[in-house]
Amino acid sequence: MDFEGAVFRKGTVTFTMRLQRDMSGIFRKGKQSMNDTKQDKQVVRSGFVAIVGKPNVGKSTLLNRLVGQKVAIVSNRPQTTRNRILGILTQDGCQLVFLDTPGLHRPRNRLGDYMVRQADSAVREVDLVLLVTEPTEQIDPVELSVLKRSAAPVVLVINKVDTVKREALLGVIAAYAAVHEFEAVLPISARTGEGVDELLSVLVQQMPEGPAFFPSDALTDQTERQLLAEFIREKALRILDKEVPHSVAVEIERFEQRETGTVHVSAVIYCERESHKGIIIGKGGAMLKRIASSARVDMERLLGCKVFLEVFVKVKQNWRESDAFLKNLGYTE
Repeated sequence: MDFEGAVFRKGTVTFTMRLQRDMSGIFRKGKQSMNDTKQDKQVVRSGFVAIVGKPNVGKSTLLNRLVGQKVAIVSNRPQTTRNRILGILTQDGCQLVFLDTPGLHRPRNRLGDYMVRQADSAVREVDLVLLVTEPTEQIDPVELSVLKRSAAPVVLVINKVDTVKREALLGVIAAYAAVHEFEAVLPISARTGEGVDELLSVLVQQMPEGPAFFPSDALTDQTERQLLAEFIREKALRILDKEVPHSVAVEIERFEQRETGTVHVSAVIYCERESHKGIIIGKGGAMLKRIASSARVDMERLLGCKVFLEVFVKVKQNWRESDAFLKNLGYTE
């Protein structure tokens, strides 16, 4: 069987479910708009799509590929995504609103509980669910659980097909088809873009008729502060070692745009132990400088201007178990 651009589908259906959102701000192509929620009158189809799956299967990479802009951070660490991230793609008369969810896992703290609830609620509130998996025939119990809980049809997306031989996909498809009737099964590589155009075609066909929910140039509902904080956390995840990254949170304390056109940002990295603080700062501040310098590159690419970034490190013991602190960081239902 030739898997180039292969799409395995059951058929087409009509979905009527809608997710109501109270928008306080969106990030758009080239600028941020706080009040403009003008809808694209050319949009005739629209819908919400949840991207779910186990940790580290490439959900955020797929979201960034679909949207065409970095709106979700990526690392090889499990549970990189903590919040439900919205990515928006408007093209060819259709607006697709993607919800990138935290990886399906068994929580170990209150932050983990929150992450699991985010993923669980997403599959109940959308028009379509993308279950992203790796090319393996072993189906995890958490995947079966999400299939049972989903109130919407599910498309199976087998990611990382660039890492296996084509014939290996037959067994993967058979294994998943035996446990659920999917709307479609698509082998893709979010990293290279292979199969993503075919996936988009299927998604457009599955969306119900309806107007746009967001302006046509909207990319995400995340604010600039949220995006910049995530850039810093991404670099910490990639650069730091062992368990330190999972105990790291980032808050933007100051975001100031000067008349010169430059942006000045002050951020705080929170960790749970004094020993972790020393690791994050590094000898002579070398580790912290490396994190900040790498994050600043992404910030300047996003904002299109020079960014002056200062980053501090503070200890907040057991912050992942503090409901009040989690709420302060934006981890709220």
